[in-house]
This record gives sequence, C-alpha cells and structure tokens, in this order.
Amino acid sequence: MNATAPTTGPARTRRAGRDLPAAVGVGLALGAVLLLSLFVRPEAFVVLACAAVLWGTVEVSRAFRAQHLRVPVVPPAVGTLAMLPGAYLGGPETLLVAYALTVFAVLVWRLLATGGDHGTPVGVPAVRDVAGGVFVVSYGPLLASFAVLMLAATDGPRRVLLFVVLAVASDIGGYATGVLWGRHPMAPSVSPKKSWEGTAGSLATGAALGAVCLPLLLGGPWWGGLLLGLVTVAVAVLGDLSESMLKRDLGIKDMGDLLPGHGGVMDRLDSLLPTAPVVHLLLLALIGP
Repeated sequence: MNATAPTTGPARTRRAGRDLPAAVGVGLALGAVLLLSLFVRPEAFVVLACAAVLWGTVEVSRAFRAQHLRVPVVPPAVGTLAMLPGAYLGGPETLLVAYALTVFAVLVWRLLATGGDHGTPVGVPAVRDVAGGVFVVSYGPLLASFAVLMLAATDGPRRVLLFVVLAVASDIGGYATGVLWGRHPMAPSVSPKKSWEGTAGSLATGAALGAVCLPLLLGGPWWGGLLLGLVTVAVAVLGDLSESMLKRDLGIKDMGDLLPGHGGVMDRLDSLLPTAPVVHLLLLALIGP
C-alpha cells in the first residue's frame, strides 16, 4: 500500500495511523508460515489458502450485509472448499465446474430465502443479493484458485513464491517511496495515502525483482521477469484501489481486525487476488506449464 509523507504543506496528504511494528511482525510471521507451507508440504499451502479465503469471504459478506444486501455465506464457503482443492487436484476444468456450481448455489440459496429475513427489507431486489453473492465467489475463491493452479505445476512452489514476492514488493516499494517522496495523490477520493511517486516506486521495485527472480527461480528470461514485475505491480495497484473504493462505498476503513497493523484478511489479499490469474497466465506464456 502506497503512502504519502506527512507535511504541513497542501501538496502532501497525511499518513494514516497504523501500528507499524505490529504490521511488520505480523507480515514476517505470515511470510514464515507461507514459506513452510510451500516448501515443506505444498498441500499445506492449499489448506492455508482455503482458511484465508474462507475468513476473507466472511468479512466481505458481513460488510455487504451491513448495507442490507442478503449475501449468503454458506455457498461461497462451500465453494471455496471445492474450488481451491479442485484446482490443485483437477486443474482448470475442475475449477470451472466448481465455480459454476457455486454460482448456481448462490442463485438457489437466494431463491429459497424469504423476504425480510436477517433484517433485510422485503423490497430489496433479489438481483442485488445475487450479484453480491457472485461477486464474493469471484473475488475471493475464484481468484485465489489461480495461485493454487500455479502450485500444481512441477515447479509450483517457486511460481507461487515469485508471485507473492512481486505482490509484496509492490506494497513495500510503494510505501517506502511514498513516505519519502510522495507529494501528488493518485486517487485522493478513493485512497488519499496512495501517491504517484509511491506507484512509481512500486513499479521500479517490481520490475527489478522480476528481472532478477524469474531467471533465478524459474530459469526464465530477465526481460520476461521485468515485464512480469511491471504488469503484476500495475494490477496490484488497481486491486488495492478497487478494494479502497469498495470500502469507501461501504463506509468502513478495514474489512476486519484479525491482523494487527493490517486490518482484516481481505485487506492483505487485496493486491494478491487480482494478480494471481495475471501471473499464472504470464508464467505459462514465458516458461510454459
């Protein structure tokens, strides 16, 4: 997440109060768990991903319900447990079938619901509830499944590691550059802390790490890594801004409070989720399945 440096002048925006030591500690702990799950027992990564997406799905569903959208929790939760393991064991075809069945379950769930339950006014159109449910299924379980598709490759753990490194580089590079030199807000009405200078830092960090890490981890060309880093960071920034816009519309600062210094689980997945399918497809093009 990019940040702009504090100043008394009008050109800069004030940094938000985050517990930085807690955020760093939680981030390091999550990184250690991720590495262990990837390289000790890859199946553990699937379990970890399922747990994170399940919790994030609950967070988003609760946020929508607070705005009188009757978004179901059970179909997306069951769909998560079908889509992610299905992608790892059966590939894209199994993922597609599991996704389609989950969307159908959302429709059936809303069809069986009665008007006025759970504090929802009778007049709320069903199409809004269904659209919210399909969004939850697509935003969390579906996008996360592409990281599991990467894991299923022969060199899967290294693909996922590269994917995570590039997404995290976007946050760290953007934050550091924004704090030091951020003066021009990128989207002040959506995310006042994100600056153009911070975004430039994210792109530079991602490009450099991509050019180094793709050859080292997967034997790909350096120019492919540079391209991968730039595209990954660009999508990560858009994902961060998209969730910021969603939270602003919902009137909340964070999706949850499970992770000290970070917010909710979905607040940490906002840049990872949209980049997963992009990295998966680019790696297929650059180094093959």
